[in-house]
Amino acid sequence: MESITWFAPILPGKVEAWKEFVEELKGPRKEEYEASFQRNGMNREVASLMQTPQGDFTCFFQEAESIAKVAENFATSQEPYDVWFREKVNELHGITPEMLQGSLPATVYLDHRRA
Repeated sequence: MESITWFAPILPGKVEAWKEFVEELKGPRKEEYEASFQRNGMNREVASLMQTPQGDFTCFFQEAESIAKVAENFATSQEPYDVWFREKVNELHGITPEMLQGSLPATVYLDHRRA
C-alpha cells in the first residue's frame, strides 16, 4: 500500500465552489465517487481546506495500491464521472490531465508507521 500527501492551490474566488464540490462528492455523487475509487484502486482520500496568507489550498492524503496508477487512470479515464471530476479539478485548481501524467505531484521523504 502506498500513500502520499500533497497540496494544490484553490484558484482565486473558488473556495465556495470547492466546498460545493466536496458536498456533491459526499452527497449526490457519493456512489459514483466510490465506484471511481474502486475502479482506480484508491483506498482512502482526505481533502482538507487550508487557508493561509498566501492563498487557499486543498491538502490531500491519498492511499492506494499504486499512487502512480491512480494518477495515470485519473488523467486518461473516459468514464463520464471521471471526466466530470477531472473538469471540476481543472476549474477549481487549474490542474490539467497532462500535469498528472509522468512524475507524481510530491515526493515522499518519510513514511513512518508504528512498529
